[in-house]
Amino acid sequence: MHILIVEAPFYTHIADMQRNGVTEALKAAGATYDVITVPGALEVPAAIAFADASGEYDGYVALGCVIRGETYHFEVVAGESARAIMALTLDGLAIGNGILTVENEAQAIARADKTQKNKGGEAAAAALAMVALKQRFA
Repeated sequence: MHILIVEAPFYTHIADMQRNGVTEALKAAGATYDVITVPGALEVPAAIAFADASGEYDGYVALGCVIRGETYHFEVVAGESARAIMALTLDGLAIGNGILTVENEAQAIARADKTQKNKGGEAAAAALAMVALKQRFA
Protein backbone atom coordinates (compact mmCIF):
# COMPACT_ATOMS: atom_id res chain seq x y z
CA MET A 1 0.00 0.00 0.00
CA HIS A 2 1.16 3.50 -0.81
CA ILE A 3 -0.17 6.18 1.55
CA LEU A 4 -0.01 9.95 1.42
CA ILE A 5 0.39 11.77 4.72
CA VAL A 6 -1.05 15.28 4.46
CA GLU A 7 -0.02 17.40 7.41
CA ALA A 8 -0.78 20.92 8.53
CA PRO A 9 2.22 21.65 10.77
CA PHE A 10 0.92 24.83 12.42
CA TYR A 11 2.28 23.54 15.75
CA THR A 12 5.52 22.00 14.50
CA HIS A 13 6.42 20.10 17.67
CA ILE A 14 2.98 18.46 17.72
CA ALA A 15 3.11 17.75 13.97
CA ASP A 16 6.50 16.07 14.40
CA MET A 17 5.11 13.78 17.12
CA GLN A 18 2.04 12.93 15.04
CA ARG A 19 4.11 12.18 11.94
CA ASN A 20 6.44 9.94 13.94
CA GLY A 21 3.47 7.89 15.12
CA VAL A 22 2.10 7.62 11.59
CA THR A 23 5.36 6.67 9.89
CA GLU A 24 6.18 4.07 12.53
CA ALA A 25 2.77 2.43 12.06
CA LEU A 26 3.01 2.50 8.27
CA LYS A 27 6.51 1.03 8.28
CA ALA A 28 5.38 -1.73 10.66
CA ALA A 29 2.57 -2.58 8.24
CA GLY A 30 4.94 -2.65 5.26
CA ALA A 31 3.32 0.37 3.62
CA THR A 32 5.20 3.03 1.70
CA TYR A 33 4.37 6.69 2.08
CA ASP A 34 4.96 10.25 1.00
CA VAL A 35 4.49 13.38 3.10
CA ILE A 36 3.23 16.76 1.99
CA THR A 37 2.47 19.84 4.04
CA VAL A 38 -0.32 22.37 3.70
CA PRO A 39 -0.87 25.73 5.42
CA GLY A 40 -3.62 24.61 7.81
CA ALA A 41 -6.24 22.03 8.74
CA LEU A 42 -8.77 23.53 6.33
CA GLU A 43 -6.43 22.84 3.41
CA VAL A 44 -5.88 19.15 4.25
CA PRO A 45 -9.03 17.85 2.53
CA ALA A 46 -8.35 19.83 -0.66
CA ALA A 47 -4.80 18.46 -0.84
CA ILE A 48 -6.16 14.93 -0.44
CA ALA A 49 -8.65 15.53 -3.25
CA PHE A 50 -5.92 16.93 -5.51
CA ALA A 51 -3.65 13.96 -4.79
CA ASP A 52 -6.40 11.42 -5.33
CA ALA A 53 -6.86 12.66 -8.88
CA SER A 54 -3.34 11.36 -9.60
CA GLY A 55 -4.29 7.77 -8.79
CA GLU A 56 -0.91 7.37 -7.10
CA TYR A 57 -2.14 6.63 -3.57
CA ASP A 58 -4.18 3.86 -2.00
CA GLY A 59 -5.08 5.91 1.05
CA TYR A 60 -4.42 9.02 3.06
CA VAL A 61 -3.63 10.16 6.58
CA ALA A 62 -4.81 13.64 7.54
CA LEU A 63 -2.74 15.32 10.25
CA GLY A 64 -3.10 18.61 12.03
CA CYS A 65 -3.94 20.18 15.34
CA VAL A 66 -6.60 22.73 16.16
CA ILE A 67 -6.40 24.19 19.67
CA ARG A 68 -9.38 26.11 21.04
CA GLY A 69 -8.74 29.82 21.27
CA GLU A 70 -10.78 32.83 22.27
CA THR A 71 -12.83 33.09 19.08
CA TYR A 72 -15.30 31.07 17.01
CA HIS A 73 -12.48 30.19 14.59
CA PHE A 74 -11.83 26.90 16.44
CA GLU A 75 -15.35 25.62 15.73
CA VAL A 76 -15.15 26.58 12.07
CA VAL A 77 -11.77 24.96 11.46
CA ALA A 78 -12.50 21.84 13.52
CA GLY A 79 -15.96 21.29 12.08
CA GLU A 80 -15.28 22.13 8.47
CA SER A 81 -12.06 20.12 8.18
CA ALA A 82 -13.84 17.08 9.66
CA ARG A 83 -16.86 17.60 7.41
CA ALA A 84 -14.71 17.84 4.29
CA ILE A 85 -12.73 14.73 5.21
CA MET A 86 -15.98 12.84 5.83
CA ALA A 87 -17.29 13.97 2.44
CA LEU A 88 -14.16 12.57 0.78
CA THR A 89 -14.57 9.25 2.57
CA LEU A 90 -18.17 9.04 1.40
CA ASP A 91 -16.86 9.59 -2.12
CA GLY A 92 -14.76 6.44 -1.69
CA LEU A 93 -11.40 7.66 -0.40
CA ALA A 94 -9.66 5.72 2.36
CA ILE A 95 -8.64 8.32 4.95
CA GLY A 96 -7.44 8.09 8.52
CA ASN A 97 -8.35 11.36 10.22
CA GLY A 98 -5.61 12.42 12.64
CA ILE A 99 -6.56 16.08 12.92
CA LEU A 100 -6.57 16.77 16.64
CA THR A 101 -9.21 19.13 18.04
CA VAL A 102 -8.29 19.94 21.61
CA GLU A 103 -8.77 22.47 24.37
CA ASN A 104 -5.08 23.12 25.08
CA GLU A 105 -1.50 22.22 24.21
CA ALA A 106 -1.22 19.62 26.98
CA GLN A 107 -4.11 17.66 25.47
CA ALA A 108 -2.52 17.93 22.03
CA ILE A 109 0.83 16.63 23.25
CA ALA A 110 -0.80 13.71 25.08
CA ARG A 111 -2.64 12.72 21.90
CA ALA A 112 0.27 13.27 19.51
CA ASP A 113 3.02 11.56 21.52
CA LYS A 114 3.44 7.98 20.32
CA THR A 115 4.28 6.88 23.87
CA GLN A 116 0.94 8.21 25.11
CA LYS A 117 -2.29 8.21 23.08
CA ASN A 118 -0.56 7.98 19.67
CA LYS A 119 -3.44 9.36 17.61
CA GLY A 120 -1.11 9.54 14.60
CA GLY A 121 -0.54 5.80 14.79
CA GLU A 122 -4.28 5.27 15.17
CA ALA A 123 -4.96 7.41 12.09
CA ALA A 124 -2.46 5.35 10.10
CA ALA A 125 -4.12 2.13 11.26
CA ALA A 126 -7.52 3.53 10.28
CA ALA A 127 -6.26 4.47 6.81
CA LEU A 128 -4.79 1.00 6.28
CA ALA A 129 -7.99 -0.66 7.49
CA MET A 130 -10.09 1.46 5.13
CA VAL A 131 -7.78 0.69 2.19
CA ALA A 132 -8.19 -3.04 2.91
CA LEU A 133 -11.97 -2.66 3.16
CA LYS A 134 -12.11 -0.68 -0.07
CA GLN A 135 -10.04 -3.37 -1.84
CA ARG A 136 -12.34 -6.07 -0.49
CA PHE A 137 -15.37 -4.44 -2.07
CA ALA A 138 -13.68 -3.34 -5.30
